[in-house]
Amino acid sequence: MQKILIPTDFSDNAWNAIDYAMQLFRNKKCTFYLLNTYTPVIPSGRFMAKMVNGVRIVDAVRDASEEGLQKTVDRIKSKYRNSQHSFETISSFNLLTEEIKDLVDTYGIQLIITGTKGASGIEEVFMGSNTVRIIKSTKKCPVLAIPQHFEFITPTEIAFATDFNRFYSTSELSPLLELAQMFQATIRIVHVQYGIKALSELQQFNLNMLRRYLEGMEHYVHTVSELNSVSKTLELFSQELNIHLLAMLNYQHSYMEQMTREPIVKRTAFHTQTPLLVIPELGMEGVAKDNPKKKGEVVES
Repeated sequence: MQKILIPTDFSDNAWNAIDYAMQLFRNKKCTFYLLNTYTPVIPSGRFMAKMVNGVRIVDAVRDASEEGLQKTVDRIKSKYRNSQHSFETISSFNLLTEEIKDLVDTYGIQLIITGTKGASGIEEVFMGSNTVRIIKSTKKCPVLAIPQHFEFITPTEIAFATDFNRFYSTSELSPLLELAQMFQATIRIVHVQYGIKALSELQQFNLNMLRRYLEGMEHYVHTVSELNSVSKTLELFSQELNIHLLAMLNYQHSYMEQMTREPIVKRTAFHTQTPLLVIPELGMEGVAKDNPKKKGEVVES
C-alpha cells in the first residue's frame, strides 16, 4: 500500500479521511495522490453568463480546485512533517468515479481512502453517496471509508466479516493481512447467521483455508445470530468487541452487497463509527496470481 489515492472536496469529512491516512501510514513510505474533480455547469443559453468578472466559469472552477489542493498539501505538511510521505495533486474536469478508475490504472493505485458524510457516519455509504459509487465502480483495489467524526485509533482489533461461501485468494486478502501485520492486530472473523447452524462442507473448507492464511497471526472465529439486519448485527458486534476496523470482500451475495440492498428502514439504525475496508473481488485473476503455473502444467479441478 505505497500508492494511495484520497479524493477530496475540501470538506471537514474529507479532511478527516486525510488525517486518518496520515496517521495510519505514519511509519510507511507512501505517495499520496490527492484528487479533486469538478464538473461545472456550462451555460448554454445566450442570456446566461459564461464569464464572471472577465474569467470563464470553467477556468475559475479549475483554479479553485488547484488552489484547494495546494492548500490541503500545505496543511498536511505543516501538521505532520513526515519525510516519508510525498504528495501528488490531481485536479480533473471529470466524474469522480470515472477519474478514479483511470487513476487506479495509470498510477497503479493500491488503496483508496475516502470520507463518509452525515451524522450517521457509515450509514451514508449505503444511501447513494460518493462513497458507495466509488465502492461499486472500483474493481481493482480496496476502498477504506472513514466515518465523518471518527478519531484515529491504531487498529489493533480488526474484524473480517464473511459467510465462508466463497474461496479467498491471497491477492484479495493481502490488504487485510498487511494492515494486521503492520499493527500486530488481532483478526476477528465474524460470521452472521440467520439461526445458528453447522457450516456446510464448502464453508468449512473455506474457513480452514482462511485459517491457513492467518497462521502465525492471532485470530478468532465468531458466529453471531442476525439481529434485524446484517448491518445492525455487524454494528453491535463492532461495539461489543471494540473493533477498530471492519473489513469485508465485495462480491455477488456478499455481506457488502446485502447491506447495500437492505431496505432503508433497516439501515436507519446503522450508526456505526467504524472505518470500513471494502476489498473488491479479483476472481480467477487473483487466484491465478496466487498460484502461477508453469507452461504446460495442468491444474486439476
